[in-house]
Amino acid sequence: MDRQKIPKGLRKYICRQKARIRREVLSLKKQEKKIAELFEKNKA
Repeated sequence: MDRQKIPKGLRKYICRQKARIRREVLSLKKQEKKIAELFEKNKA
């Protein structure tokens, strides 16, 4: 089974948002939670 590819634009957006979250949120647990929410929100 092949995983479905994410469009390049969405990959860039997610990468930038993850970087922003890592800069702004100091707690590792909160970072993981926010990143998980980001993926849920952008799930195709």
